[in-house]
Amino acid sequence: MSEQLKDRVALVAGATRGAGRGIAVELGAAGATVYVTGRTTRARRSEYDRPETIEDTADLVTEAGGRGIAVPTDHLEPGQVKALVDRIAGEQGRLDVLVNDIWGGETLFDWDAPLWEHDLDKGLRLLRLAVETHAITSHHALPLLLRNPGGLVVEVTDGTADYNRDHYRVSFFYDLAKSAVLRMAFALGHELGPRGATAVALTPGWLRSEIMLDQFGVREDNWRDALDDVPHFAISETPRYVGRAVAALAADPEAARFNGASLSSGGLAQEYGFTDLDGSRPDAWRYLVEVQDAGKPADVTGYR
Repeated sequence: MSEQLKDRVALVAGATRGAGRGIAVELGAAGATVYVTGRTTRARRSEYDRPETIEDTADLVTEAGGRGIAVPTDHLEPGQVKALVDRIAGEQGRLDVLVNDIWGGETLFDWDAPLWEHDLDKGLRLLRLAVETHAITSHHALPLLLRNPGGLVVEVTDGTADYNRDHYRVSFFYDLAKSAVLRMAFALGHELGPRGATAVALTPGWLRSEIMLDQFGVREDNWRDALDDVPHFAISETPRYVGRAVAALAADPEAARFNGASLSSGGLAQEYGFTDLDGSRPDAWRYLVEVQDAGKPADVTGYR
């Protein structure tokens, strides 16, 4: 365990599974106190109806060496978010890292369905979950984060600004949601920078989340079995990789040089020297452009 973040307090909003869980655990591994939020608890599941819970995430944070605190929160409810931030202020008196990883849209978008054919209620619900939640959370949490200089806000999205600018991402609603989060980090950078804090957008690569592994019918210990059907999955990464990216940023006294920027787990691995759990450094977004999108056969040589 590292103690680089021993006296830091973090809030990972949307930490039930996937990138949020990986980020929370790695912040814990660096010694931080981490508040983890989501809608699925051991007593109640969200509409995802999956087994992962925020209590499980909090336990993993503590096992990693930090202190994990689970707080059930629906980030579409401003009152719940305000109560969450008031609790952090009362218990810790500070907030050093805010990670907006709230998503909840996996069942709400249709691949390649044009706007006029897409279910409108699902699309609008996706935007509320993926965009409105981030704004609500930042509105309530940023005054606490700004009490001390050096605060960090991480807006988690899918795709870098460069990649998303030139590529249609899945559907109108998905594309809009992920691009909006990128712009949120840019705007927050302008508002937070002069006040002594830093905001960035951060994307993992092809994430081996619990949902993705289930979709391919594999587990983390045999994920390569999916390569026969999905060869480019060879560039994929664990959720802990993007977690290490956030921990590295949070521990960097010069992180402000990235203020307002769009970053990736693979790019930050080159910057800070961390690896994924298997010791590799997958650079998924460069691979997507140079190999997958270019129509070349799957070959991760030089990309991890």
